[in-house]
Amino acid sequence: MNAVVFDFDGVLADSEPLHLRTYQDVLAPLGITLTRDDYYANLLGYDDVGVFRTVGEASGLEMDARRIAALIEQKARVFDEVVATTDVLYPGAAACVERLAAAYPLGIASGALKGEIVAILRRAGLDRHFKFIVSAGDTPRSKPAPDPYLRAAALHGLPPAACVAIEDSRWGIASAKAAGLRCVGITSTYAAPELAGADGILDTLDEFTGEYIAKLVSGR
Repeated sequence: MNAVVFDFDGVLADSEPLHLRTYQDVLAPLGITLTRDDYYANLLGYDDVGVFRTVGEASGLEMDARRIAALIEQKARVFDEVVATTDVLYPGAAACVERLAAAYPLGIASGALKGEIVAILRRAGLDRHFKFIVSAGDTPRSKPAPDPYLRAAALHGLPPAACVAIEDSRWGIASAKAAGLRCVGITSTYAAPELAGADGILDTLDEFTGEYIAKLVSGR
């Protein structure tokens, strides 16, 4: 038996630009400029806590737990306002979920807030297809640590080796592989050479099929 665990931002939802914009909005009043290059090169794999902590350290600004919690709350409000009126799913994402849900139990392991993920899935009518969502704060450590994918496998009731992950970044791939999952990289955010740790690499979700997963698992 196999199960599929999706990363969310950058795999199902083209929401990374929205996350960047909301980070920029909440950091600007603190005198911090977060560039696109810095975000995609150094921060994309982190959850909100990791982003604010890393940015604070780089800027010499103290980011204690109270300040980080306030920034996360502020970012969530801004993000929710945008998502409520914006279709952020990648082309083919809904069809991919529906196709695979007919053959496999599905889950999500993401560094995003659960409310953000649920809002996007519900707007697209896809939330019913997922058995669980592992999101920010659900595990002691976030990606690239293996914790989110270990939790995902446990919630599926399967050994990690029986699960296949799909990720768009080297941080996510490192997390899945360290947990013992097979992992497919998708070039929605980074080029194929930057996803070298994956067991296979795809360009679109249209290619992520039951047949592809079967070949990946069998090693053919």
